[in-house]
Amino acid sequence: MAFDLGGLLRQYIGRGADQPAADAPDHYQQVASNASPQTVSEGLAEAFRSDQTPPFAQMVAQLFNRATPDQRVGMLNQLLSGLGPTALAALTRGGLLRALGVSTLASAAATPITPQQALAVSPKQVQQIAEHAEHHNPGIVEQMSDFYAKHSELVKTLGAAALTIALAKMAEGTRH
Repeated sequence: MAFDLGGLLRQYIGRGADQPAADAPDHYQQVASNASPQTVSEGLAEAFRSDQTPPFAQMVAQLFNRATPDQRVGMLNQLLSGLGPTALAALTRGGLLRALGVSTLASAAATPITPQQALAVSPKQVQQIAEHAEHHNPGIVEQMSDFYAKHSELVKTLGAAALTIALAKMAEGTRH
């Protein structure tokens, strides 16, 4: 029997974090495995921007804390790639990139983060980098959502409330 993506998503239409589904993490995994990456990314962006969930930067830090070393590298590279020279310079001056061994703007812009560097960064530092990134580039939420759409096992750890919001957005997208 074929997977009924629409049927699963219909139960999330109109739901918010105030009505989280206990099985949202499992449903999210099923949807992420069967829906387009764009649909999943749009749902995640909705959850990251919702006033019913913690701030974007706090959720990024939470995911970073639970990520594998390779995912941490990808997250940091994605965050930093979304920043322009001015924002990178401010991070460099503020010392936030020191844990990455980055002391100059040129090295911040040109060198991808290594697994060893990613291990030296704390979730708190990632939260600060994400706050800075969101302030300077609101589109970073979509960029990170695209990244996370490829890592459904990690995203499952966000919790039922955030995933309910993401699934509700995905359900809305499939109705049109």
